[in-house]
Amino acid sequence: MAAIKLGLIGFGIMGERLLRAALAHDRHVITVSGAYDPAPDTTERLHAIDARLTAFATAAEVIAHSDCLHIASPPASHLGYLRRCHAAGKSALCEKPLAVDVETAVTAVSELVAAGMRAAVNFPFASSFGVDQINSWMREGRVGTPQRLDIVIQFAAWPRPWQIDAAGWLDARAEGGFTREVASHFLFLTRRQLGPLQLISADTAYPIGGKSERAMRAELTAGGIPVTLEGSVGTTQLDDHNSWTLTGDSGRIRLRDWSIAEAETNTTWQPPADAKSNEVMRPLVLARQLDKIAAMTRSESTNLATLAEALEVQSAVEAILQSTSNRAPLTQA
Repeated sequence: MAAIKLGLIGFGIMGERLLRAALAHDRHVITVSGAYDPAPDTTERLHAIDARLTAFATAAEVIAHSDCLHIASPPASHLGYLRRCHAAGKSALCEKPLAVDVETAVTAVSELVAAGMRAAVNFPFASSFGVDQINSWMREGRVGTPQRLDIVIQFAAWPRPWQIDAAGWLDARAEGGFTREVASHFLFLTRRQLGPLQLISADTAYPIGGKSERAMRAELTAGGIPVTLEGSVGTTQLDDHNSWTLTGDSGRIRLRDWSIAEAETNTTWQPPADAKSNEVMRPLVLARQLDKIAAMTRSESTNLATLAEALEVQSAVEAILQSTSNRAPLTQA
């Protein structure tokens, strides 16, 4: 079976991360055809990683030379590239969000799903070892009947230090912010674990004119289970701190800092003996994602996030962001 040729549209942080993972992957499963990004230093950056990599001059060229495309451009361009990939008969793994306009995304997803496009959205919790442990504990009855879910995401600053080069759009209100970039992952996980999302109320603060949110709180339900989601900037000394805590009538479990699953025993949180940090686990999770990307491209079944799931998450995110507590922007810092 021939290896899947993976091309990249957008060579920012996420594009480079997946490219490096693909170069380290089994070459019998997946290879890299090259990348397209309009940034003038794309060729230099690609060749600093591997001099054999091709920097394509247009998106059309990388699409033509690939079996599957990783769409890692800014959000406003995602749907257009998805349509172009489908028109060329190629599969695609798209970064989230699908778009920032929900109505446009509804139309596009309906069209692409009806046409049978082989597409998924890059929510790595679909391949998380920590989520595997959460699932195992739930099957074992460690939680019992779920009663509530609490999600907390915190940042020392936004964007995070490793995202500064993308701050132009990542910290803009139109396409950026931590709710789209980070909370969406945990809403996807919530949808997978508990059921359909319904937003009850939200309050989002935009204290800096033209910039993305700095605080957010939302009340939702997932499969009828109450969910509280809170996000804030400047409330931790860590670049990125998060927890997803499920409480049931038999106990509590959580996923902390992206990858560490923990169960509560006598008021103490205990991880499995083999628990590892997100930095250690990320390449292993990406390798799992790559295997599934190849399988999807071959029209095999996978558990990658579907377009429909991503649309449901996006709908909740955009509704949260429209519920503002600071409608009049303050002076930009």
